[in-house]
Amino acid sequence: MPMHLWFSPLGEVLTAGPTLAKLAGKAAFSGMPFQEVLEVHRPFPVSDMAGLTTLEGERLGLRLYALPEHNLKGSVVVLPDGGAFLNLSLGLSVIEVVGRYRLTLRDFAPSELAVEMLYLVEAKTAVLEEYKRLNTRLKRAREQAEERAATDMLTGLRNRRALQTALNAAVNGAQPFGLMHVDLDYFKQVNDRLGHAAGDEVLQVVARILLDETRRSDTVARAGGDEFIILFLGLVDARQLLRIGRRIIAQLEEPIPFGEDTCRVSASIGMTLSTFYTHPDPRQMLKDADDALYEAKRAGRGQVRVVRI
Repeated sequence: MPMHLWFSPLGEVLTAGPTLAKLAGKAAFSGMPFQEVLEVHRPFPVSDMAGLTTLEGERLGLRLYALPEHNLKGSVVVLPDGGAFLNLSLGLSVIEVVGRYRLTLRDFAPSELAVEMLYLVEAKTAVLEEYKRLNTRLKRAREQAEERAATDMLTGLRNRRALQTALNAAVNGAQPFGLMHVDLDYFKQVNDRLGHAAGDEVLQVVARILLDETRRSDTVARAGGDEFIILFLGLVDARQLLRIGRRIIAQLEEPIPFGEDTCRVSASIGMTLSTFYTHPDPRQMLKDADDALYEAKRAGRGQVRVVRI
């Protein structure tokens, strides 16, 4: 019984179990009077030896003064000489105590049912840890799948689906924004002269330029083919957006090396602002930006135009 207390008829501790001494941080309880060792609170309060001897056969709830944060269970046997033998157990606090005091099987009686519970707890812990790892992997896989579903695989930009989500969020959140539609000029000539590999290289360079000219809070999307749409969240200064559009065109008109050849493109840009509308509608704004884009093309390409509302 590694968690026992043996009291003399005078109420002094004769011996204490090694596990009990380990928990209480005492080398021994020997010689300590009952009143300084513990108090019984169930089935009713007891604070002396005389009261303890009346509880033989009862299920006791008690607390050691040396271990005040844990409620213990116990039972008492009154000895023929008037002393008492008190056997204790940890009850439901066994899990916390085992971890805190690093108890092992040697600290429990062979018949202690708490040991069986510890095996169950260990099994449950192992299952929960594996479940957490599996859940983490599934969450990561889901996030990766969602990211792929929102990404243009050639350029790494957002795709039309992700753009629509960002537009809806901006409108529903009543956040002002600018919308820019970028369409490459002379891209067909690149494909016709050098092939689709060259076209893919140009699209990837264009994507890098658009990302360099925008902020992390902006959404840069490839709408399809050689068309790109940029959502500038919180930016509704038309003059500033015109400057950004002209910088983008200037960057795109720089020669793009491809093997021993050079690819040359430009861009036409149309744009609109959410502040132009009483109730901004993403579909209408996309159409208006598209109209402004074609006005830029009719003006000779390499131009930026703002929609006329």
